[in-house]
Amino acid sequence: MNTSIATPASNTAQAGAEILERILAARGNLIALDGGEEVGVVSQLRPLVRRSGQAVYLWNPELGLGNLREEHVGLPGSQRLNIALRYMLQSNHFGIYLLQRLPLPLPMADATLLRQLARATTGHVRRVVILDPPESLASSFSDVMVRLSCQAKPAQRPRLRDGRWML
Repeated sequence: MNTSIATPASNTAQAGAEILERILAARGNLIALDGGEEVGVVSQLRPLVRRSGQAVYLWNPELGLGNLREEHVGLPGSQRLNIALRYMLQSNHFGIYLLQRLPLPLPMADATLLRQLARATTGHVRRVVILDPPESLASSFSDVMVRLSCQAKPAQRPRLRDGRWML
């Protein structure tokens, strides 16, 4: 008899894997991930990325751009957003880039680079994910940005309608 017990660590890993799958399945390259900080998406993804070897990067203004697997190794000088965005734009490899605590107001040059990343059509997957963007930022990119939420959807209870069970 094979039984598995769900532990908090396995639930965290499963939630991280679910979020990563939704990011990869998104139709656009620029994604707004609402509720990411609230659920600790970075801490959910870090062990998953270490095991799988996926190319997931994290940018924040303090540390710059770094690989999520090796949290103390970063791209020198990438604390400035425009340097990190140029690096992402020029990369020829698969990558998911998480952006944390973007400086606001966003300079026009940075906004232009984000739009270029959103519209880039390359042979490889490249996703730029803004964690918990303010509504003003999300609305200014609404034409090129896909919105996702980290919040779990409430379980739907089946209802009986016309003799059939419906969700």
